[in-house]
Parts: sequence; structure tokens; C-alpha cells
Amino acid sequence: LDLRVIRSTPGRCSQSTLFAVAPAVISPRQPLRSHRSRSPEFYGFVAWTSTSLLFVVYVLWALLPDEYIRRLGIIWYPNREWAVLLPAYSVMSVLLTYFTYFSLALASTPAFSDPMAFIDAKAHIPALDGPDPYRRSRDPNAVPEPYDIPIGIVNRVLYSPGNRRE
Repeated sequence: LDLRVIRSTPGRCSQSTLFAVAPAVISPRQPLRSHRSRSPEFYGFVAWTSTSLLFVVYVLWALLPDEYIRRLGIIWYPNREWAVLLPAYSVMSVLLTYFTYFSLALASTPAFSDPMAFIDAKAHIPALDGPDPYRRSRDPNAVPEPYDIPIGIVNRVLYSPGNRRE
């Protein structure tokens, strides 16, 4: 162990403090793997290159006049209105996807009056026919069992007329 004395600033503490600082633990060098596949690097490069090339072709198709495209030897190409429709359809499909997931989340949410809104399958609720576990734990030496507190008791404690904080 390396013991260092760190002095505090004047006026804050009048004594020096002794800290034990462990030296840096040097882990043994890991052997290098003999065979590592480089295919993700190649796939990434091909994806990046092809996406960039397709974007350049798309911009040239959208902006170049017809005579320049025909000079390149391209006889047929899609109508120019698709230069606007493709991004519009893409944006609308993304927005529709967000709307669909939001709608599914709202549809699967229980109503506020449904007990499943605040009680799930993992809730640990005391039995109704047994002794009251809340009164049993009033004994100062008792260790209470862990139960979820029913929402009626929570509402009574929080919102009763005698507990108003104004």
C-alpha cells in the first residue's frame, strides 16, 4: 500500500488526513486472437460507398436537365415527380411508424379505473381472510412482512381531510 498525507486547505480542517491508496493493478497481457474476421469492416465500407453513390445518382437524376442525362446514354429513367415523392413517402412512413407504436402503447394501457393500472402480476397483497398484517406490525419488536400497500389505504392517508398541507 502507498500511504500519502494529503493536507487540507487552511481554515477548513486543522489536521492532516492519511489516506491509503492502492497501486494500480496491472492486469496480465491478454493474448491476441489468432484469427479475427474483418468482414464487418468490408461490409461497412461497401454499405457506405454504395449509399453515397446512390445519393449522388439520385441528386444528379433530380437536378440535371434531360439533355445531359441522354448524353450519358441513359434512354429511360423515372419521371421527375418521383424525386419529390420518394422523400415524402419515406417521411410519411416514418411518421406513420411512430404514430402506430404510440397508438399501440395507448391501446394496451389499462384505464385509470382498472386495478391493473397500479397493480401488476408481481404485487404482494395480503390475504383478505387472514389477520390484518398492518396491525400486527404495530408491535415494536415485530418485523413486518413486505406487502404492497393497497391504493385505498394510500389514498386515505394522503388525501384525508386532516392531512391537508396548506
